[in-house]
Amino acid sequence: MLHQIETKMLSALSGRMSAEELSQQAGIPLSSVLSFSQSLKEKGYISIEQTEEKRVSLTAEGQGYAAKGLPEQAVHRQAQSGAFVSSLSPVERAVGLPWASRNGWVKIEGGRLASLCSTEPYFLQEALSKISRHEPVDDEAISILTKRKLVSQTSTKKVYFEPTALQPEEAASASKTATIEGTSVIAAAPQEINSLTRDMLLSGSYKGALFRPYDVSAPAEIPSPAKRHAISRLKGRISRIFTDMGFEEMEGSEAQSAFWNFDALFQPQDHPARELADTFYLKNGIDLPTDSELVARIKKVHEKSWGGAWSEEVAKKGVLRTHTTSVSASYLYNECRGTNAAKKYFSLGKVYRNEATDYKHLAEFFQVEGIVVWEGATFRDLLGLLREFYRKLGFDKIRFQPSYFPYTEPSLEISVFFEKKQQWLELGGAGIFRPEVSIPLCDRYPVLAWGLSLERPLMLLNDMDDIRDFYKGNAGWLRKQKVQ
Repeated sequence: MLHQIETKMLSALSGRMSAEELSQQAGIPLSSVLSFSQSLKEKGYISIEQTEEKRVSLTAEGQGYAAKGLPEQAVHRQAQSGAFVSSLSPVERAVGLPWASRNGWVKIEGGRLASLCSTEPYFLQEALSKISRHEPVDDEAISILTKRKLVSQTSTKKVYFEPTALQPEEAASASKTATIEGTSVIAAAPQEINSLTRDMLLSGSYKGALFRPYDVSAPAEIPSPAKRHAISRLKGRISRIFTDMGFEEMEGSEAQSAFWNFDALFQPQDHPARELADTFYLKNGIDLPTDSELVARIKKVHEKSWGGAWSEEVAKKGVLRTHTTSVSASYLYNECRGTNAAKKYFSLGKVYRNEATDYKHLAEFFQVEGIVVWEGATFRDLLGLLREFYRKLGFDKIRFQPSYFPYTEPSLEISVFFEKKQQWLELGGAGIFRPEVSIPLCDRYPVLAWGLSLERPLMLLNDMDDIRDFYKGNAGWLRKQKVQ
């Protein structure tokens, strides 16, 4: 079954015709002619020929030389009269003299021009004249004139169609001959209608109309269903893992005071990580907690353990949180103070580091945070929790190594084995909050804590090499990602 546009094209195609000619003859947009021509070719009804037509035209400078002659010819004429070089025009000196010398026409003697040959027809001048008359010119001349920017070349692609011996019945019956009083006239066949509209129903014009049949078995493009981003899917999976392990989720603002981001975590106010090179500072500060006793306890532990004065102004500075551990600190104070009940919390949030991005580093990324507040907790419990979490995430080979963090002691790094590259990859840090952190906040010790990467394990699960690919907005990449 032919589409009505295909039928029109075949009916209008008489012999070899260009796409533009067929478009005008059939009254069909050129884009539709080009689109449906491929279908007609596949069905064997037409042949398609594509040609490339090159056109050479004179530039504005070339038009002037075609009329008046090239500069080297003017130099040669003056050389025949023994003119001084100084009498040449700027164009003749800059363009004509080098070309006349290169051609062996002239030489310079004592500041004068001397002719080395008689006047003869110049092939470049002849080429300019031919191009102005739209006559063919040899390639060597065109190449030289193009380099001198005296001509420009344009290329136009043309498409030609020609009917084959195989023609469908639809095309043959696209127009019918009727006789009125002995005169043959062409009567157009009823036009096919693609869809039934409201106006057609109201006017009744659909009655007697020829509706185009649809082939429901024809192949069609499979639509791509909506799909959540890989990071969102992994966040949901991690949330379910911790919830199944009895954890509650904690949340906090991405804009924090230096008090919660650094001071409450026993990080000294002169620590290098607080510098602009590592931290994004906000223009406005953020007030300290209204509990003056808490502020006094944090101040006391800093001045006692680190020495020197503790500044409220430094603690009030606003920052984009550098870790979600700031959320853990506020939860220890707000949710765990004044009770001996065991608590388990986790959070999934974005953090910010003022560092250059590359294939394994980002200036903003997600962190998986967790704390366990229980007097009976041990370091072995921490190792067991982390091992179980990564096992549920799909990593069996896990390694713990001693490390250092300002607010945990003892501390460790967690690494998993990446089978594809046969190497260990570090995914986060963990430890037990120092007493200087947990006791001023909630009078509790020990408190297990960890901060883990979210993007890095996702890279391993999807065999990715560049962490920046998560944020490029590539729909094709998103469709290919494994469902986590």
